[in-house]
Parts: sequence; C-alpha cells; structure tokens
Amino acid sequence: MKNNLLKTLMATSFLAAAAAPLAASAADYVIDTQGAHASIEFRVSHLGYSFVVGRFNDFSGNFNFDAAKPAQSKVNVTINTLSLDSNHAERDKHLRSPDFLNTAKFATATFKSTSVEDKGKGDMLINGALTLNGVTKPLTIKAHAVGEGQDPWGGYRAGFVGTSEFALKDYGINFDLGPASTQVALNLVVEGVRQ
Repeated sequence: MKNNLLKTLMATSFLAAAAAPLAASAADYVIDTQGAHASIEFRVSHLGYSFVVGRFNDFSGNFNFDAAKPAQSKVNVTINTLSLDSNHAERDKHLRSPDFLNTAKFATATFKSTSVEDKGKGDMLINGALTLNGVTKPLTIKAHAVGEGQDPWGGYRAGFVGTSEFALKDYGINFDLGPASTQVALNLVVEGVRQ
C-alpha cells in the first residue's frame, strides 16, 4: 500500500513538473509588417483648421507578451524614417529634410519599452524611450490588447492598438508651423506572430 502511494505521488509530481513549461507564459512575437497587419500613423494639425495625416511604410519590431502578466511585457520597434508617406511628394520631401526628420542623417527612429503598467481589462501604459531625429526622450503609449489566438496557417497571433502624443520641439524639430501644429499624435496597430 505504501509503495503504491509513493509511486502515485512520484508520478503526480513528475507529471506536474513536465506540464509546468506548457502553462501559459510569456512568448516572443515578431510584428507582422510583411502581411500589412501593423501600421504606424501620425497626425499633425494643419494651421489649426484641419490635419495632415501620414504613415511610415517601413518598420520592424518584436514584443514579448503574457496576458496573465502584462506588466512583464517588452516592446522594440525600429522605423525607417525615409519611408514617411503623407500622400504628397513635395511635403514628404520637406518632412524628410533637416527642417524636420533629417533622414539623411537619422535614417531610423526607435522605440524601446522600459516598463509596462497593467491597467486591467487589456489596457496598458507602455513606458519607453523614443529616439527620433537623433534625440532620445521618454514616451508613453496607451495600449489595448485586442485579442490573441490561432491563425488559419498554423501560427499564433496577438494584436494591440495604441495611441501616443509628443511635441516636435522635444525632438529638436523647431520649424515654425504655428502654435496649433506643434504636437504629433500617433495611432498604432500591432499584430505579432508568435515565434
């Protein structure tokens, strides 16, 4: 009887230990830019009357995420600033010039998270450092986990949306656009494929 009990306990312990790595845990994801399932869009006031809206067509990144422990998440994104696209060739040329992004000197911008605050119900504040125009400053993204699960191709995906805002002058961009045009709003859509 004691031998059977001991064998049962040992077997149970072994199975529990074997199953532990299969429990929900943080996973690494690559942002799906090739499938156009992610976007980085910006919006700037135009003279206080309307808005100029654009996007960056070329970027890459990855993140680590566990829905049970969102505060342990990490995000890294690299943006090709030359890929700026506001649907107006002459304006894009000016935005790439030293007056703004100076893409000839700073061809990339980066965001690297430093901490994540779990706000509950899928809401998070992603704190990090944005490097733009050669200047690195803190930036916080208000993010929401849209969902995650299997895709039709045998992979596993997780998706998020986010917003943020920053002042052009914080990144050494001082071109006079008028007081109404000093802030940049960001809208982010991120879908990642688990690795």
